[in-house]
Amino acid sequence: MEEGNPAELPSRAPMPEKQRGPTVLRRGQATASTTDQRLLDSRGPADWVHTDPWRVLRIQAEFVEGFGTLAAIGPAVSVFGSARTPRDTPEYALGETLGAALAKAGFTVITGGGPGLMEAVNKGACEAGGMSVGLGIELPFEQRINDYVDIGIEFRYFFVRKTMFVKYAQAFVILPGGFGTLDELFEALTLVQTRKVTRFPIVLLGTAYWGGLMEWVSARLRAEGMVAPEDIELVRLTDSVEETVDVILSAAEARRREGRV
Repeated sequence: MEEGNPAELPSRAPMPEKQRGPTVLRRGQATASTTDQRLLDSRGPADWVHTDPWRVLRIQAEFVEGFGTLAAIGPAVSVFGSARTPRDTPEYALGETLGAALAKAGFTVITGGGPGLMEAVNKGACEAGGMSVGLGIELPFEQRINDYVDIGIEFRYFFVRKTMFVKYAQAFVILPGGFGTLDELFEALTLVQTRKVTRFPIVLLGTAYWGGLMEWVSARLRAEGMVAPEDIELVRLTDSVEETVDVILSAAEARRREGRV
């Protein structure tokens, strides 16, 4: 038998096949129901809402909601810091001072919307007459959006929330914090270092808290060639709120001159 002669090929029973959008389903995967039927039929288990395709729609909806809500907030600065800082501490007072200074300089402040230093920054901005934004996240333990937030969004997915912090910010300011704060710091540094985003200021506010980290970065990472010398310059370490705001304003002016507003 010559290959490619259809008349002489052995006959086979038709294979069950179903087309579902761009997906072809065969054999045991080909179901009799239609997409519309599954959508409109309210009977049966609710497991379908937990499947990966449905999660994609939820993720899409979170992006759409975030983009739509934040598109008109104007020039903004994302500020990160611990949710565990008590209100009667110098760090909390520093957060209030920072929030007020950013608001007076014409910036919207964006925080994680929770308690501690996030609340302090939102409070400072709110009481100074500025715009105060809080981007919350669904957690196993309850953490409500603080009372000083003018615009609050609760996200299910960390990566969607992270996108909003970066997309609408002209600078990052990092107050003392834990793992979550470190995560945001090093994500921002990585994005700027790899030029995935246009370079923007990253300020560590609190030399006593952050100084040891930067010494380690210089003594180990730079010394062993893990980062380039110029990478260290991506971060400004200071105790001064005034210097922090000046750095951000200078960068904003440079963007205007370059036509990157």
